[in-house]
Amino acid sequence: MFSSKKKFLSLLFCSFYAITNAQLVNIESKRMQKDSVRFALKSDVLFDYTDNNGDYIIEIGTNLTTQLKSKDLKKILFFIGNYDLIRSKEQDFQNSWFFHLRYNQKLSNLFRLEGFLQNQNNTLLTITSRNLIGAGVRLKVVSTESTKLYLGNAYMYEIEKNDATNERFFNHRNSSYLSLSHAFEKIKLDLTGTVYFQPLYDDIGNHRILNQIKAELPISKIVSLSALYNYFYSSFSTTTAIDRSSKLSVGLTFGI
Repeated sequence: MFSSKKKFLSLLFCSFYAITNAQLVNIESKRMQKDSVRFALKSDVLFDYTDNNGDYIIEIGTNLTTQLKSKDLKKILFFIGNYDLIRSKEQDFQNSWFFHLRYNQKLSNLFRLEGFLQNQNNTLLTITSRNLIGAGVRLKVVSTESTKLYLGNAYMYEIEKNDATNERFFNHRNSSYLSLSHAFEKIKLDLTGTVYFQPLYDDIGNHRILNQIKAELPISKIVSLSALYNYFYSSFSTTTAIDRSSKLSVGLTFGI
């Protein structure tokens, strides 16, 4: 059998390419800030299998992000999809998938409207599945060659499920975020920091917070070295259980 230390190190290695899969996902880190490019795509696929005297760990990781703009560059269709599995014969350490489709309509240099659909599942969290539909506004507060600052606010209707109790929750939730990105031209480093806050309209004690920092350093025209740190917190009320997680991921990003 694996020792606890060996199993931890194996899982740490398996997570090299993984991204966070908590019940709140930072869409800002996935956006492709390419103002004059109509089509962009980033993708990676990982399969890893390790067997030591019959004790195995298997990992499957797939990520796809694509963006399509209209001819006038004012309408954007944006899709994210991923699936992650880390399994031994004893248990799953990760089993989740996520799909997000978003439409963005630019009305002015400052003001944008957005609508989105999302399906999300993570068997290891208290809330195992989450489906939502939403719409809101996005403001481009600062826009220079190297720095961009966005503020956003949206209404979401969500359906959540707790498999352990077989309960379903039908919620009206607000989503607010602040996103700041800066490009260091001399060293070709891009940094993006984002904070989300998502409370229920009728119970602010039921809320989610995500704080994320992403760094991306190009190695070639299509390959970049990337690092991602996430802190996720979810409080279902002031008296019941919470979900809390943090994660640091380092890997390679491929894009066209």
